[in-house]
Order: sequence, then structure tokens, then C-alpha cells
Amino acid sequence: MENYLKELIAIEGMVEAEIIKSKLESFSIPCMLKFEAIGRVLGITTNGLGKVQVMVPSEYYEKAKEIIKIEKQEKE
Repeated sequence: MENYLKELIAIEGMVEAEIIKSKLESFSIPCMLKFEAIGRVLGITTNGLGKVQVMVPSEYYEKAKEIIKIEKQEKE
């Protein structure tokens, strides 16, 4: 089984990314957030500087995708 990180979702803003990360970790899915540090330092969240990628190991990708899909449906 390949063991590398795969992008689950890319969103604007650290707050929502941290919420998604916490949700995934509550299901025992390891994940990390990938982002440009300068956007966070300067507080800029436009033009891609606020983009945060939620990354998960490839073997957890499908399960994580289902969890995120369920969360989106609950919000609607």
C-alpha cells in the first residue's frame, strides 16, 4: 500500500481547516494542514495566500472523503 499524503480538500481560511482536521482526528484519521506561512503571518486570506490544504494519508482518503461529505450534508 502506498503511504503518501493526498489532498482531501482545499479551502480558504485556517479556522474551517482546523475544524475539518479536528473532525477527521475524532475518527482516528491522521491529517495535516498545508499552507503558506506568509498568509497566516500577515493575516491575508485572499489570492491564494489563505488557501489551506487538508492532507490525509492515501489509505485513509476514501473514509475521510465520506466523513467530509456527511459533514457538508449536515450543514445544509
